[in-house]
Amino acid sequence: MKKRKWLSVLVVFTIFFLSACAQSSGGNGEKVVNIGYSGPLSGAAAYYGENTLNGLKMAVEGINKEGFEVNGDKYKLNVVALDDKYLPNETASNGKRLVQENQTPIIFSPHSGGISALQVFNEVDNFIVSAYSSEPDIVERGNTLTVRIPPSYEGYIEPFSDYAMDNFGKKLAAIPPVTQYGKDWAEAIIPYWESAGGEVVHKASVDYSKDTDFFTLLTNALKEEPDVLFIGGPSEPTAKIVSQARQLGYDGGFIVMDQAKLDEMKNVTGSYDVLEGAIGVVPLIYTEYSGTKAFIDKYREKHDKDPGSEAGYHYLAMYVFVEAMKAAGSVDDAKLIREHIEDGLTNLPDDKKVYDLKHIEENGAIENFIRMGVIKDGEFEEVDVE
Repeated sequence: MKKRKWLSVLVVFTIFFLSACAQSSGGNGEKVVNIGYSGPLSGAAAYYGENTLNGLKMAVEGINKEGFEVNGDKYKLNVVALDDKYLPNETASNGKRLVQENQTPIIFSPHSGGISALQVFNEVDNFIVSAYSSEPDIVERGNTLTVRIPPSYEGYIEPFSDYAMDNFGKKLAAIPPVTQYGKDWAEAIIPYWESAGGEVVHKASVDYSKDTDFFTLLTNALKEEPDVLFIGGPSEPTAKIVSQARQLGYDGGFIVMDQAKLDEMKNVTGSYDVLEGAIGVVPLIYTEYSGTKAFIDKYREKHDKDPGSEAGYHYLAMYVFVEAMKAAGSVDDAKLIREHIEDGLTNLPDDKKVYDLKHIEENGAIENFIRMGVIKDGEFEEVDVE
């Protein structure tokens, strides 16, 4: 019996060892680095999750055409993507699995709740959280292995609010999503709105994982006759809120949280006319940096649609991480890679600069530019931010 037991253990160990070897080495003597991803690939935010993953996969496909060299060894990348349904507890579970089964030195997470869940243990388990969220608190927790890619939403509060007040009026109805990101955005914009002389006439929240009909929610808000609706979250459900508000006769403006993209919302509403008066971030298709056009063309060819900023930022971030690995001389030492992100930004080829990222702060925030746009007379228009 003992002999059979030890034989079984040996078989299991051999299978595990061969599996690990398969993960760490590819053909032609190339080694493989697994890159983790946990995001919403099902449910109400699935379109958003798919777009983030598309950008990441496009970068990996481009990198793998020739591979990259670190300390004389040739490497390729392999994306291991897991669905977390936009639920932080699922993100945490996925993170543990990615590290234990796939030895991922980097895990991408495109929502603040998931990022927070990974930050509980990423320093202990030694992996970088590539954080795609504008939540400022992400880099204020002292986590030494977090890199936040987009700019903080704090920079949007004043220009969005001031434009809305000047062009539509001072009565605001706030309907953010129930996520932590939505709550934090609301807690930032409502005090500013009131301090600037505005009035918040209605407060509610929406759960996109449960709600698809927003008429009752909107009817209650519109009873208070707001001039501006504060909304946001993934582009698709946010666009549905706008459409249903219009159906109820609302003709005011919208402050749109930065996760939703005006061009993606137009794909749902059918035109920018429905989005008249919407204030949001500048879509990637209206952005011009040295690598933007080439990326947009490639994305359109591959996916037959326009890319959003979430795809562009994930594409860009993967190239930055590869340059950081080269500078660090390591593909698996998360601390060393993090220390060389600045080199990654500096060494990034011009044709990969979908955005122009200059510098990473000590807290992990990448220096970025604040840009805003509005829908005016049925067209997108960029507005200067002072």
